[in-house]
This record gives sequence, C-alpha cells and structure tokens, in this order.
Amino acid sequence: MKKLLVILFVALTTTLFAQEEIARLTYADSQYSKIYQTIKNNTKILKYISANGSELKIGDTLILGVPSGTTTSTTVVGGSEKSVGVARANSKSNSIFSTILMGKQIGFGTYISNLSDDSNVTAKANMQGEIVVIADMRVYHKGSRNKPLALAVLLGEPNGRAFGLYKYMSINDFEKSVLKGEILTKNAPLNREQAIAKLKEAKDLVDLGLMDADEYEKLKTELTPIIMKK
Repeated sequence: MKKLLVILFVALTTTLFAQEEIARLTYADSQYSKIYQTIKNNTKILKYISANGSELKIGDTLILGVPSGTTTSTTVVGGSEKSVGVARANSKSNSIFSTILMGKQIGFGTYISNLSDDSNVTAKANMQGEIVVIADMRVYHKGSRNKPLALAVLLGEPNGRAFGLYKYMSINDFEKSVLKGEILTKNAPLNREQAIAKLKEAKDLVDLGLMDADEYEKLKTELTPIIMKK
C-alpha cells in the first residue's frame, strides 16, 4: 500500500509540475525537493501563496515598502592643476531598493542571483509607497535544479504608463523582498504586533464614541487568536 502511494505521488507531481504553466504554487511547494525538482526554470505561475500566507495573482496590486539598501556617491573638490589647495572628497549616501530593479531585468529566462550587480539599476527611495501591478510571475531555481525555487515578479504601472524611462520593474526573489520590507502585500494576514495595534486603535475609537462596543467585541474575538499565538 505504501509503495502504491509513493507511485501515485510521483505521478501526480509529474503531471502537475512538468509543464510551462502552473495554476497554483505555494512557498512550501517551492522549497520541497520532491516538487521543485520537477519544475523547470521560467515556468509561469498564475497564483502563488507566499510564506506569510498572502495570495498573489497576475493583475493583483502590491505596494513598494521601505528601501533597505544604500548607495554612496563621492565627488572630489579642489586640487586641480589651476587651483591652489588640497583636494577633498565629499561623500553622500542615498537610500535605494536593494531587491527591486528597474526594467525587465529578469529576462524571464535566466535567474539573476546577484541583485547588487552594478549593471542593474535599482529603484530609488522616492518610489516608496508606489502602487504597482503584477504583470507576470515566474519561478527559477537558485542555482541548479537541485536547489529550491525563487519567485520572480514583473511589475507594471497600474494605468499602463511607464516608471520614468522604464516600462517595468523586476523582483528576482519575492520572498526576500517581503522579508526586507521592500514589498507590501494588501492581503497579508496580520501578525501579532499588527493585531495588538489594531485592537488598541479600536479601543481608542470606542472611548471617543466613534465605534460601537459590539463592533469592538466582534473585532476582539477575531484578533484574540492572533494575539495569543506566540
């Protein structure tokens, strides 16, 4: 019986994943060797369930969070042949998005593992809070086929316009972007800290007479399991 179940599992995963497009993939699937080894690079994903439980579909919107990287530019002042004095260097640091690239940099054929490559143009800090739409999602092995998968996401402007000189932006590893806080999902489940903050806000609204006690109790019932889960 056990041998039969193993055969059925192998047949099922082969049927589901040895293809150009997958209807639904979870983060757990992308890290499970018996599944990710059957998936080819550049496979299109129609729906993805992330590690934090967020559901992503092509056409959904995301929000650019807080840039986690920095870049330093240095200019040299003085010290030329025609001027008197010692040259000095002035350095200036600017915030940038370390996991979000401008343009269709993914290539949707080759996984780019090094996001800090100087040839890649990263999104600037002034894009924080921008709403973007998912134009495409693909998965790539983080190296050989024996390595887990990363989800690459192509981002477009909601109204079909461009981001300055670029039509698209690219995320080469969605989970890394979420962990760094550079990408925010609208339907992500609340964590414990967020649930506590939301309940405190609701209590303040009750005290101000802007929320009914019944509404507060209903919200408290919904949030208590999240808050009590440590």
